[in-house]
Amino acid sequence: MDTSIQSKHKRKFGVLKFTLGLFCTVLLIIGGGFLYEWYASSQAKSDFPPAGKLVEAGGYKLHIHKQGNGSPTIIMEAGSGETSLSWRDIPSELAKHATVVTYDRAGYAWSEAAPTERTGANIVQELHLALENEGIDGPYVMVGHSLGGMYARLFTQMYSKEVQGLVLIDARPEDDDQNTKALLKQDNFKGNPPASLLSLLKLSGSFRLFPDFMLEGLVAEHDRDAFINVIATPSFFHAKEEEAALAYTTEDAIRGQNLGSIPIRIIARGLPQNYAQAGISTEVGQQLESIWQTGQRNMMNLSSDSEFIIAKQSGHMVIHDEPELVVQTILELISNIE
Repeated sequence: MDTSIQSKHKRKFGVLKFTLGLFCTVLLIIGGGFLYEWYASSQAKSDFPPAGKLVEAGGYKLHIHKQGNGSPTIIMEAGSGETSLSWRDIPSELAKHATVVTYDRAGYAWSEAAPTERTGANIVQELHLALENEGIDGPYVMVGHSLGGMYARLFTQMYSKEVQGLVLIDARPEDDDQNTKALLKQDNFKGNPPASLLSLLKLSGSFRLFPDFMLEGLVAEHDRDAFINVIATPSFFHAKEEEAALAYTTEDAIRGQNLGSIPIRIIARGLPQNYAQAGISTEVGQQLESIWQTGQRNMMNLSSDSEFIIAKQSGHMVIHDEPELVVQTILELISNIE
């Protein structure tokens, strides 16, 4: 055989061998990531036990964490993608003065996934059922942050005889979707990655292996261990995605709401969002911030006993930036009720 032909065959074989070896190496690395994540997640179940207990909520169980004693009972409703852990030390501070309940919505953290749609009505009814089943009676003071503010408002509307007060912490206004949809579309805003992709990244071990790269700007460093070991699960990503898709149903349910003379405290952020980090232009970001702030002030019309408070040093995560203001506002409201 011609030596040049032999040489070509050797080169082709060498390239094929290298490609096959590279492919096998990549498969081993990927497989190793999935195996490592499976093992680490299994270990995390014993290393990160639930702080509260699982309570029947209608076909599934919610993780309910009760602290403190006495009346009223403060129910804390976290924002989109936030859990009972997001409140950090706020519940333990409040528990020195009253009963405090934090919980994880269906699919979040330690709670089981729900068989029902993630509409506000279902979320509120299932929370109320879990409170009943656990013997946690009212009167309640509802506290809601961000999307949780809409759920807290709906709870107050549906169970008005059991609620004595409401605290809204940079809560999502009821007209947010209809007022911002066109602007976001105009700016080609893509939104969050799909739950299927985030689930794959979790199962592959990417969050655990490269936390600084994968979670920078998304999860505070303080909260990353809990996010990786407790929160980030396929059920969480899918529940969060479904909540966002169905948030308009909650907006519709509370639009034009009149809560009479119930005491309401509205805490609004004093610092604008970092819209550029989300890929939103400066001009559209300014319009979005104006819409949000107008929505905050409009919530003053919910009750004849409303107070507006600006968290001057806070962005959207007021509960992390100025937790002492949150505690002070809730305790002052309770003292006025008493």
